[in-house]
Amino acid sequence: MAGHDPPYASMVLRIFESFGGGMKFSSLAIIAFLVAVATFPVHGQQAEPDDQPPSVEPNYVADPSSLDQEKIAWMQKKLLDWPQLARYRDDNARLPAEEEGRVVFYGDSITDGWGRVDGTEFFPGKPYVNRGISGQTTAQMLLRFRQDVIELKPAAVVILAGTNDIAGNTGPASLDMIEDNLRSMVELAKANGIRAVLASVLPASAYPWRPGYKPAAKIRALNEWIRQYAKDKGLVYLDYHSAMANAEGGLDPKLAADGVHPTPEGYRVMAPLAQKAIDAALKED
Repeated sequence: MAGHDPPYASMVLRIFESFGGGMKFSSLAIIAFLVAVATFPVHGQQAEPDDQPPSVEPNYVADPSSLDQEKIAWMQKKLLDWPQLARYRDDNARLPAEEEGRVVFYGDSITDGWGRVDGTEFFPGKPYVNRGISGQTTAQMLLRFRQDVIELKPAAVVILAGTNDIAGNTGPASLDMIEDNLRSMVELAKANGIRAVLASVLPASAYPWRPGYKPAAKIRALNEWIRQYAKDKGLVYLDYHSAMANAEGGLDPKLAADGVHPTPEGYRVMAPLAQKAIDAALKED
């Protein structure tokens, strides 16, 4: 962080000093800390593909005094288990220790909804495991990668992530930051003998929960990096984007009613592409 002298650092210091360095913080102190972290400038970001400022969850940058108790409680709950390790802990314990041909689908709500949204199927008869969590960013996924991927001992993992980073769900995220997290997940998989399939981020020309923000250009830029990284590392690139994008770089209503989350028809487009990618990843060299 050399070369930066952000005012946020002193703000965080004052927060902790005001509590004598103890570990018990009021709700407003927690919110103030979130604001500082969420708006902290990042050194060495690559140029973004458009002139939009980074998107960010509005509650993270709001005046703490403007937040009602419901919003404060929501953020406190998020802090208690930021990577959401509790979500699949019991499900993981119930799985057989090992299973031939096991594949983990790892991602956010787009993965989470696969087989759980009415009218969708999640690869019936296949030893595939869904470990998606709605709203997650690559930073959260990296923290739970050991529990929800490595310890399941899959033959392969299909990683689909990045759109929530672009949306700013856990604070502003540059493309460099997203790429670093994806790179780290791939390296962890490789170190544990797991084949990694890198999926493109699905098209989106708008986010319903971020009115006015236009993510299509950043999604295309991230996907180009994923494609090139996969090529350089000898990984399989799973290209959903090319098969699903409309002229605006988004999803038509038949594929995603809200422009982001696939309909049953959207998942039917994705399924054979995913299976082909898995087959390629598991094929013997």
